[in-house]
Amino acid sequence: MFNNKDSAVQFLRYCTVGVGNAAVDFTTFFLLTLGGGSYLFSQMLSYSAGVVNSFFLNRTWTFRVTRKANVLEVAKFIIVNGLSLLVSSGLLFILHDVNHLNLWLSKCMASGGGIVVNFMGSRCWVFTENQKAREGIS
Repeated sequence: MFNNKDSAVQFLRYCTVGVGNAAVDFTTFFLLTLGGGSYLFSQMLSYSAGVVNSFFLNRTWTFRVTRKANVLEVAKFIIVNGLSLLVSSGLLFILHDVNHLNLWLSKCMASGGGIVVNFMGSRCWVFTENQKAREGIS
């Protein structure tokens, strides 16, 4: 995942942005489930709450994209986040419903799986043009 120091710094920036998004995610999830909402529906809404912020901060700060955003890039970002949501929701279901783990422990573990999918998708597919230019790849 890290082939040089820049990649490690990039991942740390991604994680920093993620902390803010996680705060929004967990707070929204907590409030919705506390209010009696379905945990899977709450997962979809809470995850979605941080997506817009994530796009702009990761695009400009984490991956340092300077060109104007385009429809394809936004579509790729939505696809990666959708895949990450599916992975985290699937893990949440398996951990909580199938294995009967505590809901919050399940949520934390499922979020970890989503983070890996999201970072790799963002780095290798969504923001890849700028990544290739920075690494001197054509």
